[in-house]
Amino acid sequence: MLFQQYVESAQQFFDDLVDRASDDELFAGGYLRGHFDLAVGYAQVEGEDLTPEELNEQIEKSLVKAYRNGELTEDDKTHVVNIWEQVKALA
Repeated sequence: MLFQQYVESAQQFFDDLVDRASDDELFAGGYLRGHFDLAVGYAQVEGEDLTPEELNEQIEKSLVKAYRNGELTEDDKTHVVNIWEQVKALA
């Protein structure tokens, strides 16, 4: 799958969460979308031609750093991981 197709699919997934997700899932989806959009933005600004897998690696590094900084509770982390697995499956 091409980078842009993956980005569009992921953005649609995040948009669709609004209609079906619990409050906890909405928080996790919004949190994850922030990491996702930031990684996409950096790639575009830097002119990087990433594969979806490379983008996912960058996002995971960002998430690990956030976890280490204590940004999320264990419950929130669980929701983020569950949603992240669904997003990665779109690639």
